Amino acid sequence: MSTISFAGDAVARIAYLSSDIILSVQPALNIDSDFSRQLHLLATRKTPGIISREPNIQAVRHNVDPLLSAFQPLLSGKLVSVTTSSSILLQSIPHLYKLAHHPIVIHVSLHPFRQPDYSEITSIRQSGFIFLQSETLQEAQDIALSAHALAIQSGKGVIHFFDPANSLDDDPIKIEDRELARGLLNTDAARREHSGIFGDYSLYVDDDGQSIVTKSNLSFVENQKTRTLDSEVSSNAQPPKVSKGEESSVGSSARESSADSRPTVSSATSLDSITPRLVTSEDVLEYISHIWSQLSIATGRKYEAFEYSGPPNAEYALFVFGSTGLFVDEILAANPSDEFAECGIITARLYRPWLGSRLLESVPPTVKKIAVLEHIRRKTTKWGPVLLDILTSLKTGPSSSESPKIVGHQLGYIETATARQALRGIFQNLKSETPIQNLEVGNHERPQHLQNQNNLIQPKVENAYMKMLDQVFGPRLYLANRLEAAHAGVLPSIATTPEYGFGSILARIDHRKRFIEEVQEAAKSQDFTTSVSQKWLSKWVLSVNDPSKVNELAEEVISRLATDGSRLSSQLLSSKALFFQESQWLIGSDAWAYDLGNSGVHHVIASGANVNMLIIDSQPWSQRAAADATRRKKDIGLYSMNFGNAYVASVAVYSSYTQVLEAMIEADQFDGPSVVVAYLPYNKENDSPLTVLQETKRAVDLGYWPLYRWNPYNDDKGKPNFSLDSERIKHELEEFLRRDNHLTQLMNRHPKFSANLSESYGTEVRALQKRKAKDAYSKMLESLYGAPVTILFASDNGNAESLAKRLGNRGRVRGLKTMVMSMDDFPVEDLGVEENVVLITSTAGQGEIPQNGRAFWDAIKDNTELDLSQVNFTVFALGDSHYWPRKEDKIYYNKPGKDLDAKMAFLGGKRLTDIGLGDDQDPDNYYTGYNEWEPRLWQALGVANIEGLPEEPPPVTNEDIKIQSNFLRGTIAEGLADTTTGAIAAADQQLTKFHGTYMQDDRDLRDERKAQGLEPAYIFMIRCRLNGGVATPAQWLQMDSISSSFGNGTMKMTTRQTFQFHGVVKTKLKPAMRGINKALMTTIAACGDVNRNIMCSPLPTNSAFHRDVHEVSARISDHLLPSTTAYHEIWLKDDDDKQIKVAGNAVVDYEPLYGPTYLPRKFKITIAVPPHNDTDVYAHDIGLIAIKNKNERLEGFNVLVGGGMGVTHNNKKTYPRTGSMMGYVAADKIHIACEKIMLVQRDHGDRKNRKHARLKYTIDDMGLDVFKGKVEDLLDFKFEDQYPFYFKSNIDTFGWQKDELGLNHFTFFIENGRVEDSATYPMKTGLREIAKVHKGDFRLTPNQHLCLSGVPDDDLDRIKGMMKQYRLDNVQFSGLRLSSSACVAFPTCGLAMAESERYLPELITKLEGCLEEHGLSHASIVMRMTGCPNGCARPWLAEIAFVGKAYKAYNMYLGGGYHGQRLNKLYRSSIGEEEILDILKPMIKRYALERKEGEHFGDWTIRSGIIHQTTEGKAFHENVAEEESDEG
Repeated sequence: MSTISFAGDAVARIAYLSSDIILSVQPALNIDSDFSRQLHLLATRKTPGIISREPNIQAVRHNVDPLLSAFQPLLSGKLVSVTTSSSILLQSIPHLYKLAHHPIVIHVSLHPFRQPDYSEITSIRQSGFIFLQSETLQEAQDIALSAHALAIQSGKGVIHFFDPANSLDDDPIKIEDRELARGLLNTDAARREHSGIFGDYSLYVDDDGQSIVTKSNLSFVENQKTRTLDSEVSSNAQPPKVSKGEESSVGSSARESSADSRPTVSSATSLDSITPRLVTSEDVLEYISHIWSQLSIATGRKYEAFEYSGPPNAEYALFVFGSTGLFVDEILAANPSDEFAECGIITARLYRPWLGSRLLESVPPTVKKIAVLEHIRRKTTKWGPVLLDILTSLKTGPSSSESPKIVGHQLGYIETATARQALRGIFQNLKSETPIQNLEVGNHERPQHLQNQNNLIQPKVENAYMKMLDQVFGPRLYLANRLEAAHAGVLPSIATTPEYGFGSILARIDHRKRFIEEVQEAAKSQDFTTSVSQKWLSKWVLSVNDPSKVNELAEEVISRLATDGSRLSSQLLSSKALFFQESQWLIGSDAWAYDLGNSGVHHVIASGANVNMLIIDSQPWSQRAAADATRRKKDIGLYSMNFGNAYVASVAVYSSYTQVLEAMIEADQFDGPSVVVAYLPYNKENDSPLTVLQETKRAVDLGYWPLYRWNPYNDDKGKPNFSLDSERIKHELEEFLRRDNHLTQLMNRHPKFSANLSESYGTEVRALQKRKAKDAYSKMLESLYGAPVTILFASDNGNAESLAKRLGNRGRVRGLKTMVMSMDDFPVEDLGVEENVVLITSTAGQGEIPQNGRAFWDAIKDNTELDLSQVNFTVFALGDSHYWPRKEDKIYYNKPGKDLDAKMAFLGGKRLTDIGLGDDQDPDNYYTGYNEWEPRLWQALGVANIEGLPEEPPPVTNEDIKIQSNFLRGTIAEGLADTTTGAIAAADQQLTKFHGTYMQDDRDLRDERKAQGLEPAYIFMIRCRLNGGVATPAQWLQMDSISSSFGNGTMKMTTRQTFQFHGVVKTKLKPAMRGINKALMTTIAACGDVNRNIMCSPLPTNSAFHRDVHEVSARISDHLLPSTTAYHEIWLKDDDDKQIKVAGNAVVDYEPLYGPTYLPRKFKITIAVPPHNDTDVYAHDIGLIAIKNKNERLEGFNVLVGGGMGVTHNNKKTYPRTGSMMGYVAADKIHIACEKIMLVQRDHGDRKNRKHARLKYTIDDMGLDVFKGKVEDLLDFKFEDQYPFYFKSNIDTFGWQKDELGLNHFTFFIENGRVEDSATYPMKTGLREIAKVHKGDFRLTPNQHLCLSGVPDDDLDRIKGMMKQYRLDNVQFSGLRLSSSACVAFPTCGLAMAESERYLPELITKLEGCLEEHGLSHASIVMRMTGCPNGCARPWLAEIAFVGKAYKAYNMYLGGGYHGQRLNKLYRSSIGEEEILDILKPMIKRYALERKEGEHFGDWTIRSGIIHQTTEGKAFHENVAEEESDEG
């Protein structure tokens, strides 16, 4: 930015440069103030400040007592500034008196906009602050800078105020001069203030909180007078002299007068004294005059305490305390005949301290009358405060008898068009012989559009808790301080506070007592139309002390009274809510229900009343370090528990929905005060649920926000008072208690070691680990010969780590002393003492260094003091030159390695050899570049030609792991028994896939756990094997229970029609597997290099045919199941059920189909039933298309082979492929055909290159005819010609359908297959309740939805009622949403590069408005998203697909077939959300206008020329819309 156009921006930039901390006071976190946009722009760009390299910006809402947040940093020696509107000033008066004696600067933008109320300034004029005023855009910049310089020099608080509308028409100005600012701020003094080192030249705050000044400080200022910012300027420029007799309200807050008086004691003190004294008005003027003198010398712009502009011989003048813009323009344009021609204007630049003598000096002696114009809305006295200041100054001046006459005026709202008329009125009054004092000019009623500019708004994200309260308590819920409630005569900012709400509840309790008495009387009355009402009222009165009974009766009583029609019944119904035993709640929320000083909490708990409080903490975990500890709400729980009479719970709806429900219900049942502290972290009120979820996970899983419930009276019931609900903390607490018990025993046995043992051994654990690792290597190597070489790696997929270890081994056999470790494990401070350093890094994300090198890079990237002049280094980088195809993105190619190379050289390092660049596009991938670089390294180290080097063992491959595993056993059992880690061995991680489980870690928590010195949060995913996706109600209930007991509380229905559980920790793997087995289900072969779960169309409309097809799927599945007994031994045998051994060795299994090495890669089979291709039959290794006979029963199958979805980004040797037709096979022989196809793949698939190992490559390499021949060689029959068939869609049909047997089926919309409860949608609970009564089955669909099948007509109403109760009957979504699908991706999938399941719903929401606008709300467009190119959600067949490439970056594909029959093609590479929307919205509009009848989106993109058609897999990379550049 070269120029600035707005005063708020100019001031914000100065505040940013001049502060350590800026409190940005805003109407809401997502609503910008006049300053916040510019502040956050500077922070985002990481613009360095002058006082602080990285100023900390803290956004604070205007309604939460914002100035409270200034105290802690001020007392820590920080320089603090505040940017705010004037709306907070009056409520902050108690703080202002204390802050006035600290060097804080408060920049105040006067509001309401265009009608500012200066009374908010005059009301705080005696608070002890120095007040500076600016009017124009340039003045705003200069005075803002002056305010900061003055605060630093005086040690006092400064308020700089301005009207932002006054300068709107000013010409843009240049941005601030940093060197000028640096000189004015006197950064040396500022840093002394900042650091808290108060020496002879310091301005500081004493114990009494008074700003004081010393002799040496004033001498310092005097010495500065001769200094200028330009060395060529003459040194005899002096600041104005200061009168000794001037005094101000600044000197002491106790002073009420603002007029001149005799010198104070402190001001009369000799400068020769070394005794510190209070800062006086003379000192303030001395400082500001010197600052303005420096500013004048540097810029030519002059400022005075009072400024006069106009003719030097003017007889009339205006003293304007308000917006001058309107009047200045009119006066400058005045005609000679105008009343206000030739008048002057006086303004107060320094409003406090008020220096009366300076005012007299500024006014020409010719002035006879002065009109004082005050923009004051709140009249607290008859005369305006500025008018009184001026009158007092003139009457007590040296020539008071000759002083000008003063006429006061009150300014209201003046339109531009009426400014001239207003001036005429002012001057007519001023020139009158008997002027009217306090004449009102303009409209004093604030225009309607300026009312309530800072309305309180409840953020939508809080609906999660509000809706839960409503769902749980229904008509019984009473929210005393809800935002929309009407309170006559009470401002919402007061009525919504918990303290006010508590008073409201107490009044309501009294009201209900009176109501009960009224009902008792009414029950005896004969004024009802019928006696039925009396009867029910009597029942109610008798049960009034039993909450459960009274609530059951309430609805019936209300119903009876409603039909009675009498006057008495109407009277009672006017308070019908009181028939319920209400659940009375107060809400605490910084957004709209701020609890000042937690007074509401205190009053509720101290009262002992049966009142519930829900306190929402919105502080994000990631901002916890910068947060004001005085506002931390998590401590409210501990505070409440200390009272001993309150129920307390700490909850987080985005972590555990069930725990929130339990807490709310328990709080309601507790007889006494209840406090539920609820976590809902967000940076802005409009943050997405995904952001809230990620912040919640970090806070809960890392222990910052523990989930617990506390009931002080549970002891009486034999239950524990405290229940810890945080799973990860619970586990770590158990470990701590175990360890603590062990340490206690040691201390008892060895008292002399007690002190050492009891210390927190967690202190500096991470640093100690690094040091120990390095020292251990050093000891091991000190006896070896040869040069030392330290090899540091940063790796995200293991390649860089493998290269580093390989290089270390090769160096060791050459006689070098090699040490290999990750960059983050190396102590950076030791880098300068290393002799030879090798850095090997891969490239992550958008040109970022991998995770285990980030701390290392952060430590050196801005380091200028690290001396590497004695270090020899080299770098090898791994990347992909085609990964970012656009020319502007080429900088990301191997960026981490290039950055490391440049930085090491910058710090003085000497290159052993030039950087090596490994490129995945080279013939041997990164090995091409590596094999060129490594010999140069050995040459540089003098070990190139070494004879007799041993041969290196070949790297261990998956094939080696399988063959050495003893039929999938490996060391899995031993790994499960190892409690020292949550992980298992690397080889076992490959083997457990065959058992149906993947080891993962929570990627949301990686950085935080690493920073804490903890291993990753290892978890496991379990995938079931579920033939055809059909489960019984009993199995559904068991899966539900397993997800809650052992997983993360959710179930995932996958694109392969089975259940998946996430978040299972290692200790719960066995119990979970056994639970699955008890449901007569298994997980064997759900993953791994075997035939996986067989898919089958749910087919709800033809039950008999579905039964035929499903039986075949079960037969194929059972026939191809692995035979190993390892699964039973590891997961299902009891601990004492020892494995049978023969001659000391375990019995060896036999795999008749697979053999000891199983298949080269995974193998997938699916069955589709035309006309629905809902299983994506073309996308699998074997696709079976069911063929009906004339009796509508199964005849046989058309067989497709060679489909597959896995791809590697930018590797054109990999591609998706649709299946090729082999022919027809009868139903009774199909399992044999599948077997033989699989066996040919077993024997001919590529076992050397796993990226080329799928059946699709075998067929393309071999040719379809050759492959078919090899299969037929193993069969005793030939494939027949295919039977005719057709497909019309590959999506699900939602809602109710009836089959030929009269049974009903309902397909639920389960977005992306995630079954969970939320505040707005208790899906998991509802499906659980339905499973308890359902008599049919559950069919999981291949599109991740659920079909409730086989509902008889007799049960239909009951099921429909339950579906409505739990909101499960809603399928009214856009066609795009109903046709969408996404894989899991973050946070659990280790392969994910970007979000998918958590992001796709948000993206669709942002497109639905466009679809509706163009009449496409119900148009079915197949959209799919995956977090990586492995294709779990089968994206390559979608009409629109997004495949993750880096965080928030996706490749976009278009042109897939709506029936799943055609591959799509790359349209744009590496685009973010903004580009996606910019592309799709116009495209959707075109589609709506140009499509033919019945034409699908994918077909239209090809017909319209937007994308080329993909004819086969090998053509997938040809003719893409965005050609990849070869420039590197």
